[in-house]
Amino acid sequence: MDGEEREAPVGGGAMPAAYVPISLEEQERREESWKELVKRKVRKQCMCSPARVKSLVLGFCPALSWLPRYRLREWFLGDAMSGLIVGILLVPQSIAYSLLAGQDPIYGLYTSFFSSIIYTLLGTSRHISVGIFGVLCLLVGQVVDRELALAGYLNNNQTAALPANGTAGPACDRSCYAITVGATVTFTAGVYQVLMGLLQVGFVSVYLSDSLLSGFATGASLTILTSQVKYLLGLKLPRAQGLGSLLKTWYSLFSNIGQTNICDLLTSLVCLLVLVPSKELNDRFKAKLKAPIPFELFVVIVATLASHYGQFNEKFGSDISGTIPTGFLPPQLPMWSLIPNIAVDALSIAIVGFAITVSLSEMFAKKHGYSVDANQEMYAIGFCNILPSFFRCFTTSAALTKTLVKESTGCQTQVSGLVTALVLLLVLLVIAPLFYSLQKCVLAVIIVVNLRGALRKFTDVPRMWRVNRVDASIWLVTMATSALVNTELGLLVGVLVSALSVLGRTQRAAALQLGQAGPQHPELYADLAAYKGLNTQPGVVVFRYEAPIYYANQALFKKALYRRVGLDPLKEKTLRKKQEKQRRKQEAAGAEGEKVAARAQDGEVSTSIFLPQGKPGFHTLVIDCGPVLFLDTAGVGALKEVRKDYKELGVRVLLAQCNTSALDSLHRGDYLEHKGGDSETVFFTIDDAVGYACSLSAQNGDCGDTFC
Repeated sequence: MDGEEREAPVGGGAMPAAYVPISLEEQERREESWKELVKRKVRKQCMCSPARVKSLVLGFCPALSWLPRYRLREWFLGDAMSGLIVGILLVPQSIAYSLLAGQDPIYGLYTSFFSSIIYTLLGTSRHISVGIFGVLCLLVGQVVDRELALAGYLNNNQTAALPANGTAGPACDRSCYAITVGATVTFTAGVYQVLMGLLQVGFVSVYLSDSLLSGFATGASLTILTSQVKYLLGLKLPRAQGLGSLLKTWYSLFSNIGQTNICDLLTSLVCLLVLVPSKELNDRFKAKLKAPIPFELFVVIVATLASHYGQFNEKFGSDISGTIPTGFLPPQLPMWSLIPNIAVDALSIAIVGFAITVSLSEMFAKKHGYSVDANQEMYAIGFCNILPSFFRCFTTSAALTKTLVKESTGCQTQVSGLVTALVLLLVLLVIAPLFYSLQKCVLAVIIVVNLRGALRKFTDVPRMWRVNRVDASIWLVTMATSALVNTELGLLVGVLVSALSVLGRTQRAAALQLGQAGPQHPELYADLAAYKGLNTQPGVVVFRYEAPIYYANQALFKKALYRRVGLDPLKEKTLRKKQEKQRRKQEAAGAEGEKVAARAQDGEVSTSIFLPQGKPGFHTLVIDCGPVLFLDTAGVGALKEVRKDYKELGVRVLLAQCNTSALDSLHRGDYLEHKGGDSETVFFTIDDAVGYACSLSAQNGDCGDTFC
């Protein structure tokens, strides 16, 4: 409230009354002990009732909740159309991405089939399409190739004995061992995801920013593109392993360029000339087309017929898909002895798969006005990996391209996923063997063409740099590390760079000196350097530090404060000590020394009233703590030091606009005398603190010509 004036009892004059700051009575808050907290949580989790059982069942299997309310007449046509289109698109892509994961084509069809069914039952998003995703296929393929090399599989037809505790039989060829490794990686990644769901750590997705994920996907896309060039050229080269695999691969390609298979090269060029323009046409006219034209399927059919009747394999040595069996293989346990070798790889795969799925599900949920549960998505994608791993499948997640197709073709619910599974089932039972003569270079072309979206991100770098240089830097570092060093390491480096960027922003926080907007808006304070016409109260400096104050930036906070207000108390005290020492020496020197000492005393008084460089002095420093989200022990200690050092110079330090968390930290750190805050130290508004400072200064006689 505003201060009032009252008659002074002595001297017949009037003097300002003491300014009465705003005061609020704090509510009593009872802090819950950790024992009570644990008891309450356990009681809540162990409580059993019919309503809770129903809630748990419906929460774990959301399909039981929305399927009974399914609007058959309104939704089924759109779901059936979108599921059919996605199923048709998935056939060539599932076969193609199997190569990227180091597997035979049939296993990609298995993976898409099982994941579509499981996510329909357990997922909370109505629109995303879960299946094969290129980045995850690349990560799985790298692990598979590494383990194949360690097991001694050097060529495609080699047969070797598995370890004694292996579960794939006494002898297993390269293909068999490859899917065993892929399924074990998938199982382990799924277990990680389910455990993260049980521990309710779905919030970790917020730490993977869009720029990080985009940079990681683009870097991985460069690696994928590089890995497919050997198929485009018809070269039979082993996949490079370790750091710098992309550079190693290009070196190997140029070293063996003379062994290019002309038949595969010509086929690749023809397919590229057909698919690239057709994809562009689909993108350009997607608003007018009810569904994208499945050019990929047409290319696969024509290429298979041409290879079969032209006998490309027999005459030209072209590499083909080979035998693709029908039906399903019996379930098989993962190779338990392999889990220690791939545990770290599976963790990075689990995090990437979950992050992609949650990001896409939340994006489409916001667009269509419903909500998704991040933890339930963790369960869903986890079981999409665990259960199919017993049927020789590899890791899955949501895929942006197929999700966009589902949405644009009228998808309403995950019934579309069941329709997609039916299309894939038809292929698995009947059509799969017909792709025997399909060249692998055609599959590589399909993969390369589908990377267009990720590779176009390079054209957005100038715009990203203009919008936010920090985010653009995160994108560039993550992309470069993922492509040039190592894919998994790129994700880790991206996370670290993102964390360091947040830390760096607190290190380079804005330190501002504030001024009042004017008598019409006394409560409004803004940066003096940013706006014209702001007023300052004589003798009062208002300072704002726009970051939390904690151990990493507490020294920078003090340095920024001293620089901005123009008075470093440590330097000032040192200067005074020197002046005092000189004064004593001059006094001992005689009368001339006394004159010099008098001048030094005059200087001492001026330094307590005037700041360096001729700026007016101040008797009160008000620190706006509104942007200070939290204080740790070091932050409270820094405020204590500031208050102590300025107090020795006769300057009061007041805090304004402290939030509850900061007040609690100040109380626990003994900065305040009582928990509610010291009314002479902490104020609710800046205007309140400035008014109190001026009132107190006037009463104490500090408001002389210098300040008032």
